[in-house]
Amino acid sequence: MILTPEVNELIDRAIQEDLNIGDATTDALVPDDLEAKAIVHSKGCGVLSGAEVGAAVFRRIDPLLDVEIVLVDGSVLEQGSVILRISGSAATMLKAERTAVNFMQHLSGVATTTATYVEAVNETGAKIIDTRKTIPGMRSLEKYAVRCGGGRNHRQNLGDGVLVKDNHIAALKRSGMSLAEIVLKAHEQAAHTIKIEVEVATVAEAEEALKAGAQLLLLDNMSNEEMRNAVEINKGRALLEASGGINLATVKEVAATGVDLISVGALTHSAQALDISMDISYQV
Repeated sequence: MILTPEVNELIDRAIQEDLNIGDATTDALVPDDLEAKAIVHSKGCGVLSGAEVGAAVFRRIDPLLDVEIVLVDGSVLEQGSVILRISGSAATMLKAERTAVNFMQHLSGVATTTATYVEAVNETGAKIIDTRKTIPGMRSLEKYAVRCGGGRNHRQNLGDGVLVKDNHIAALKRSGMSLAEIVLKAHEQAAHTIKIEVEVATVAEAEEALKAGAQLLLLDNMSNEEMRNAVEINKGRALLEASGGINLATVKEVAATGVDLISVGALTHSAQALDISMDISYQV
C-alpha cells in the first residue's frame, strides 16, 4: 500500500529532477547493451524503510530490470545487509542509483531514529508519535517510515482532527472567550467523528479543558512534576500527549510520568540518513 498514486507521483518528480535532460556521463560512456548485476546494501546499522520505493525507482526508469526486494521494510539492518538485488542494463542502474538510494537513506534514517525512541520507552505504557514537522511533499512516506520504526502517527493533515493550539487560544481569548468556552465551541462546530485535542501549559488549564470535554490534552513544555500532576487530575478522562523539546536523554523520564503519548518532531525533521549504497558487478 506504500506505492499510492501520491507516492508514484513523487517518484516521477524525483526522477525528473535528476534526469530531465538525461545522464551526460552514462549516456556518453556506458554502452546500452552492457549487462550487470548490483546489490543495494546498508553500510550501517538501523531499521529499513523505503525498499519498495527504491525498487520502484529502478523499475520506473527501466521496466526490464530484474529487481528483487531481499529485505522488507521494518527489517533490522546490520552493516552489509543486502536490501535489493538488481540485474539488467548497467546504464539504467546507474541512472536510477542516486534517486533510489536517496529515498531509502532518508526513510531508513527516520525509521531508525523512531526505533531508538521506541526502545527507550518500551518498559512504560507511553507511545512515541510523530508530528507534522515533515519535508513538504514527503509526509506520507515519512509517516510510513515512523511506523516502520515502531512509532505511531499523529495527524496526517489539518483535517484529521481538531488541535486547539496556543495561537488559536490567544486569538479567541482576545474576543473574551475562556478556554472552556473555546473547547465547547470546538465540540459544537467540528464533525462528531473528530476528536478535540487542546494544548495546555499548566495543570489549571488542563483541568479547565477536561471539564469542558477535551478528549486529548497536549501538555506543552510542562515539567515532569507538572505532567505527573496532570496525569493525577486526569484520572483517565482524556489521552495525554507530552510535547516540547523532548529528546533521547529525556524521553524515558517523560514516559515515567504516566502520559499516554509522546510527540517528537525530531523523528522526521532531524533524522540522520542511514548510509546505504549500491555496488555493481560486471561479471554476469
